[in-house]
This record gives sequence, C-alpha cells and structure tokens, in this order.
Amino acid sequence: MKHAYIFPGQGAQFPGMGKELFDQNSQAQELFRQADETLGFSISKIMFEGSEEDLKQTKVTQPAIFVHSVVRALVQEDFSPDMVAGHSLGEFSALVAGQVLSFTDGLRLVSQRATAMQKACEQNPSTMAAVLGLEDATVEDVCRSIKEEVVLPANYNSPGQIVISGTHRGIELATEALKEAGAKRVIPLAVGGAFHSPLMEPAYNELERTINQTGFSKPICPIYQNVTGLPAVEIEVVKNNLIAQLMAPVRWTQSVSSMLNDGATHFTECGPGRVLQGLVKKVSREAKVDGLS
Repeated sequence: MKHAYIFPGQGAQFPGMGKELFDQNSQAQELFRQADETLGFSISKIMFEGSEEDLKQTKVTQPAIFVHSVVRALVQEDFSPDMVAGHSLGEFSALVAGQVLSFTDGLRLVSQRATAMQKACEQNPSTMAAVLGLEDATVEDVCRSIKEEVVLPANYNSPGQIVISGTHRGIELATEALKEAGAKRVIPLAVGGAFHSPLMEPAYNELERTINQTGFSKPICPIYQNVTGLPAVEIEVVKNNLIAQLMAPVRWTQSVSSMLNDGATHFTECGPGRVLQGLVKKVSREAKVDGLS
C-alpha cells in the first residue's frame, strides 16, 4: 500500500487561491514571501485578491498554481510521498515535492516556461480540443492521417478522454474526422496555443537552456513523468524528460496505471481543484482519492 501525491496543471486557478493556507500557517507565509521575491512582483496579492481575469495573465497562471500546490504539500506535517507525479505544469510541483528542485528554482523555471510558451503561441497560432469517447489508437490514427497540417494527441487524460493539439486548421480537420470515427464529442478548448506539440519548439529551446543550468538533486521517491508515464529516479533521466515535456504528450493515463501497478492505493491531489482526482477514478474505481487544497 503506497501513497502517491499528484499535482494539477493549468486551468485549476481560482480567485482567493492560497489565502486560507497563508492565514493559517507561518511556513506558508515564508514560502509566499519567497515567491514574491523570486518573481519580482506580488503573486500572493494577485492570488489572494485578484479577479479571474487577473489570474489568467500568462505570467501569473502557471506560477500561481505551482506556488499553491507546492506550499500545500510542504506545510503538510506528515508529507512523506512514496511516489509523485504532476500533470504538465504540475510535474514541476512534483519535482519540488520530491526534493529534486528547490522551491525557488522550480518557481523560476515555471515562470520562464509560462513566458516562453506565450511567445511560442504568438509565433505559431494554434489551439487544442478535447476528444471524448474514442480509443487512444483511433485518435492517433486520425491525427496521423492529416498530413497537411500539424495535429496530434497532447494529453492522454483518462480512458476515453484525449486532448489534441495543432494548428487551427488541423484541429478543424481532425474534429470532422474524429466525429466520423465515432467520437461522442470534440470540445474546443479556450487555450492560447498547441501545448505539448512541435509548435512549442521555440519555448522548448529556451527552456532547455535554463533547465540545463539549474541544479537537480536525486529524488526522495520515484517521479512518474509525463513523457514516459514511468518512474524515474536518476537525475539525468528526470532532467531530459522534463526538457522533452513541452513538445511531447502528457501520458497521464499511463502514469496513473504505472503508479497503480507499482502499489499505489491512495492518491492525494495537492493544490487547487479536483480534476486529477476525477481522472484517477476513471483509471481505477478502487483507488482511494482525496485532496489537499
């Protein structure tokens, strides 16, 4: 029986996030102070007092979710993970929780990642869509069949739920073909670009340099990484997988399955929202799931 801690990605933000945590815990207050100092602006004030629109700013969204998630984990008295994983952005939170990255180094990387992704989105206008009700292989085949545009699976979220990334035209063509193939729904997502696809190459190049200049430590437990869906404990493997993550699909279904196969019976989502708890339940109804928010 093993306890897995999992960390959410972009989209989990909400006004007032982290305020209750700040008010009740002196360690949390120090970490929020460090976050404000590291970023050079008061992210805590935006998290606590900002509007939904304020939290959608590129430079705010990813750092805000990271800070909330990591602080929630680190102030937990009995925090002792047997394994950790994070969805996309959440992988950076997982790496801090697993003591691979320091809090400030993780935050710097997340901040740079957010800015680099925004630039890549401006260079390559693109989008994403959620596909419901099809086998993974069918979605992959449809994407491969569209050769004139970029479109490919980006997030394997749970059985029967895949998110695709691509050019606007690529997503349009894929949507038509996926519906013909029997998809229950294909839902356009309100995102700035085609995350986890080759269209993120400009951000990949920028982030690779920074990651290679950042100190990584050996994790205290296995890190189940997005790129492979498998556990990693060697520093170079963890680092290379993190670099590859921007342009590779998030294999979340595979990550959860791997954790279950390796003995995980209890999954705790650290940070805002409950999305990952629902995705774990879609992979295994027997797993115990809860959250620390």
